[in-house]
Amino acid sequence: MDAFTTGILQRIRSTESDLRRARETGDDYLADVELAELEDLRRLASENGVRVETVDVRPKVA
Repeated sequence: MDAFTTGILQRIRSTESDLRRARETGDDYLADVELAELEDLRRLASENGVRVETVDVRPKVA
């Protein structure tokens, strides 16, 4: 695995974790920011041929 692939996958995992934390604490603004970042990272990975395991990041509806 090259440095780009390793880096982008790490950033995706980190952003997914930050998004979960933001939702758990009820920080809607931060959750929106993290979700936008995650979408950008996934797009960047896809454009560069990096396969990303899809994790459902949609908010849970009560």
